[in-house]
Amino acid sequence: MPIFLIFLFTQCETRKKEPEFLMRTALLVNEGHTWYKAFAHFAEIVEERSKGRIKVELYPSEQLAKEIEAIRLIQAEVIDMTTTGSTLTNWFEVATFCELPFLMRDSTDMNRYINGPVGKLMEEEMIKKAGLRALGHFERGPRHLTSNRPIRHPDDLKGLIIRVPNVPAFVTTWSALGAKPTPMAFSEVFTSLQQGTIEAQENPFAMIHNAGFSEVQKYLNLTGHVISWVYPVVGEKQFQKLPPDLQEIFLQAGKEMQHYEHRLYLENEKNVQNELKAEGMQFIEVDKEAFAKKSEKAIYESLSPEIQKIYKELKKE
Repeated sequence: MPIFLIFLFTQCETRKKEPEFLMRTALLVNEGHTWYKAFAHFAEIVEERSKGRIKVELYPSEQLAKEIEAIRLIQAEVIDMTTTGSTLTNWFEVATFCELPFLMRDSTDMNRYINGPVGKLMEEEMIKKAGLRALGHFERGPRHLTSNRPIRHPDDLKGLIIRVPNVPAFVTTWSALGAKPTPMAFSEVFTSLQQGTIEAQENPFAMIHNAGFSEVQKYLNLTGHVISWVYPVVGEKQFQKLPPDLQEIFLQAGKEMQHYEHRLYLENEKNVQNELKAEGMQFIEVDKEAFAKKSEKAIYESLSPEIQKIYKELKKE
């Protein structure tokens, strides 16, 4: 076969392999986290079922963008997918229920909210006001405070500089408890703890372990102040560009991604606490009631009248 024909054949084959739709995904976690593994599973089944028409590229550890920037880049159609939760309060207030401190007691409460009127409203607002479509949800587990001094009571927090995500309810809560909350991107937290710019941070067990915080924090204070979830999302503009058959594949793969991640999450939760203890972290029991009581008024007053009504209804349940 003449060389020019071989070259032409190769070029045609290369063109055939080019996806019609490339979905670039910005993730804040690294490759070891269940969210990354779930998205890798999603990418595999979407590419397979679409016969290569859709390709999903994953960029872990905030390589593409930090969370708020990632949402803005999705809105501008520069990138296409990410995970997000209460950070969406920067676009619509009802998103605060994703991670409102001292609201939910356990995952049963969480699933009731997600599958009830609040969850439905959140997904509608997400499309309308943030231009994002939820493909499911990932349970995050309770958030706990890590520090280099034991924290058992709100009085122990006085002046403690705590990194929090850029979420108004978190700033309100920790300020009311006597600490000094400092919003900061997740990718900057380890170095800031190492350098002493901040003194503490709060996250679920898996994120604490995944980020290696046991290297720079001695105590894991079992505050359990937030039961939360995040949404894997795609830009609504990007989703609407998919033909109906690919939309169906995409949504079905999203459901399967959620179930896959939840299995990984449950397996990981069994082991991660022991791993953190083995790495030297001391677990500290705290007076949860004192934390909740001291912050409740400030949390409630920070909400708009409309959201206060929903908050009261949820508290009654």
